[in-house]
Amino acid sequence: MTENLHIRAQKFFAQSLVEGLSHADQSWLDQHFHECAGCAREIASTQELLHALRTVPVSIPRDLAARTQLRVRLRAQESAQTSHGNFLLWVITGFSWFAGVLSAPLVWRGFAWLGNYLHVPKLAVEMGFVLWWAVPALFAVAAVLHQKGFNISPWRGPN
Repeated sequence: MTENLHIRAQKFFAQSLVEGLSHADQSWLDQHFHECAGCAREIASTQELLHALRTVPVSIPRDLAARTQLRVRLRAQESAQTSHGNFLLWVITGFSWFAGVLSAPLVWRGFAWLGNYLHVPKLAVEMGFVLWWAVPALFAVAAVLHQKGFNISPWRGPN
């Protein structure tokens, strides 16, 4: 039970440094430090360490804030351009699917007629029909990957 009290005291101390404690919890913590010399020594050494760390000088470049603001603005502009491009891509994709659904029966009849006329096996006609829809989708995927900056060369791998 006493170990749980010490763990609770450590948690309350850490919480008091970051977010603060309620009055009741702060009272309990103060009472525990008054009664437990081990916790009081540990907390005192932790406070000394924190004070020593706060006094360590840190040099910061003068233009750090300006450079950070510039990077944030550039990233926001890139995100805005990308989101606009993505919206346009979604609109084009939706229109493509809509047109594809409407034209699928006509395209299938054309493939069936061409297969009968040229005496092509039914499996080849079906594969041709599938490729008719798959090849533009593969080009769209390649365009998106190119836009994102991926190198999809089989010899070099991704960038």
